[in-house]
Amino acid sequence: MRTSIALFTRDLRVSDNPMLYAAVAGADRVVPLFVLDPKLPTPPNRAAFLLRCLTDLDDALRDLGGALIVRHGDPVTEVSRLIAEHGVSDVHVSADVSGYAQRRQGRLEAIPGVGVHVHETVTTAAAPGSLTPTGGGDHFAVFTPYLRRWQTAASRIPLPPPSRITIPEVESAGFHDVASGEGLPAPELAEGGERTGRALLSEWVDGPVAGYADGRDDLAGDRTSRLSPHLHFGTLSPVEVLYRVGRDSQGAREFGRQLAWRDFHHQMLAARPRTAREDYRPRGDRWRDAPEELAAWREGRTGYPIVDAGMRQLLREGWMHNRARMITASFLTKTLYVDWRAGARHFQQHLVDADVANNQLNWQWVAGTGADTRPNRVLNPLRQAIRYDPSGDYVRRYVPELHRIPGAAVHEPWNLPVPERRALTYPDPVVDLADGRQRFLSARNA
Repeated sequence: MRTSIALFTRDLRVSDNPMLYAAVAGADRVVPLFVLDPKLPTPPNRAAFLLRCLTDLDDALRDLGGALIVRHGDPVTEVSRLIAEHGVSDVHVSADVSGYAQRRQGRLEAIPGVGVHVHETVTTAAAPGSLTPTGGGDHFAVFTPYLRRWQTAASRIPLPPPSRITIPEVESAGFHDVASGEGLPAPELAEGGERTGRALLSEWVDGPVAGYADGRDDLAGDRTSRLSPHLHFGTLSPVEVLYRVGRDSQGAREFGRQLAWRDFHHQMLAARPRTAREDYRPRGDRWRDAPEELAAWREGRTGYPIVDAGMRQLLREGWMHNRARMITASFLTKTLYVDWRAGARHFQQHLVDADVANNQLNWQWVAGTGADTRPNRVLNPLRQAIRYDPSGDYVRRYVPELHRIPGAAVHEPWNLPVPERRALTYPDPVVDLADGRQRFLSARNA
């Protein structure tokens, strides 16, 4: 009787999962395995979301006749133990792009006496390395030519879930203690799990995606899909998301373009794993050591309401609107001239969707040290606020001490009459925008 292991990583779903599909098709019995590795940091927001994903995956596998087997420890050690205990002949795992994932794959492939099958990446629509520049090279460093290739690349049809899973008698540890950091999850954290993700996708496809091109930067309207945490944990397949969204409207095409950016960054990290820590294009920056300003930015008390609203949304929801991510990242790296790595660490701690590729490389893109970037562009938070939150509703939603200030006046509380300004429990700006911009440009050009 042939037994295989289906090693779940960031593919916590039964639908359109090539790894699970192949494991079930090629064996009589399957061990659906997830290993909680204590070496991987799991902050409270991601831990809470992950717990829901694992619970939902276990429910889905039980509906198919199986169950999720959970172990704690080193993934390769636990896989090796199961191989010895149950005579496993094959191990199936999905490819991923981080340095950790690539090292794990190499160690799995070195296990003697077992077939290790690495399936297409779970995190992207186009596998990293499958699209390369015509003139040579292992990855694209400019987005537009990558997008052209990406849009014409063949895409497979999504796979159905297995019809039935048979598992051997295997001991499973509990998966309720998954957090590796102190603190509670964000009070308005989204719910995880494949069923939740599929319901969100259906709602998105049924209408809102058509208006995405015009509404994606509307901060107060929040006309976004909110699918990013599900793409990060693999409760949704990016192949199926693209398949169901289609290209019939301008909004659908623009949404696809944003998914292409995800793939673009993943193929960069797969080719250059060190960019998780190092600048892709170093600019010779000598970043400022400004702990008080960094703390004000983290806590949402910089004195610039649009920046503070974004940072407080992060603390409240474990998520932030993409336009707010750009505004807050530009403010830290260019107006305050603080190292992008400090911002990336904070986002990694709180964002439920913060994978290494998108988090680190988007930060570098804003900081001007990444690929396909405008290194000296500084986003003016006041101009961004007037353009993308003209009524001030986004700020009032997340900065309650300013909720009585009407309209666009909420973006410049320092211009209120003196008695009203003194009555506010809101800080003064930590920096003058013109001074910050000049300081950054002088340092960068030097």
